[in-house]
Amino acid sequence: MQILWLLLALIAFQPVIRQRLLEAARQKLITKIERERGSRVILLVHRQETMSLLGFPLMRYIDIQDSEAAIHAISQTDPRQPIDVVLHTPGGLVLASYQIARALLRHEGKVTVFVPHYAMSGGTLIALAADEIVMNEHAMLGPVDPQIGPFSAASLLRVVETKPIENIADDTLVLADQAEKAVKQLQAIVTEMLVPKMPPEATEQLARLLTHGNWTHDYPITCEQARDFGLNISNDMPEGFGRLMALYPQPVRRSGGVESGHGPAPKFPAPA
Repeated sequence: MQILWLLLALIAFQPVIRQRLLEAARQKLITKIERERGSRVILLVHRQETMSLLGFPLMRYIDIQDSEAAIHAISQTDPRQPIDVVLHTPGGLVLASYQIARALLRHEGKVTVFVPHYAMSGGTLIALAADEIVMNEHAMLGPVDPQIGPFSAASLLRVVETKPIENIADDTLVLADQAEKAVKQLQAIVTEMLVPKMPPEATEQLARLLTHGNWTHDYPITCEQARDFGLNISNDMPEGFGRLMALYPQPVRRSGGVESGHGPAPKFPAPA
């Protein structure tokens, strides 16, 4: 019975032990990258990880806890030291994203944002504060248009513009009023991020493009498209950041959605 209870205890605490080992491996690799680049590395990575004893995956997004931790890390960095931010996030709270972006914008040293896979919504807002955005060839950014509950702010405004006011419910009018304010606020925030990097006319045009609902909120902006917008985009992704992302695994599933052979693909003769 003692052996059985010991096995049950090991099984129960296995996720915790695995998480601690992952965290130790991350810190070791982060320290190595910082020494090689002479920078401060800050990661904002949101994936589903089995954090609890029972192994339930938790969906993460940018929240106030993230902004507090990021701002603390930035404030503890020498003002002239470069900062490398690794972003992998679906977005999150505007307040938290703006706090992080504003702290990075005011940092004296060079700020580089690395996007290995995607940084949508609030993640894109943070990326706009950087002096340089380094994206994997297939990585994506996204629009930063505000959302009012389940609705796009821009779509609510179009309802008011296209429908007689007497046929619009009071609740919808209230939401549209909030939407109008939210769009103006986000446009001002994006403009603040872009002003030091772009001419005034280009800044106003891009801020409006990203905040006025020209696409759906999950529209993927490629690195080529972001470069066409006038952003300082590079594809020179250091290998270390790819290895770092591998230390943020998704929870184990019964069957993966994608599978391939290990190692380099074998070369077969071309068919006749």
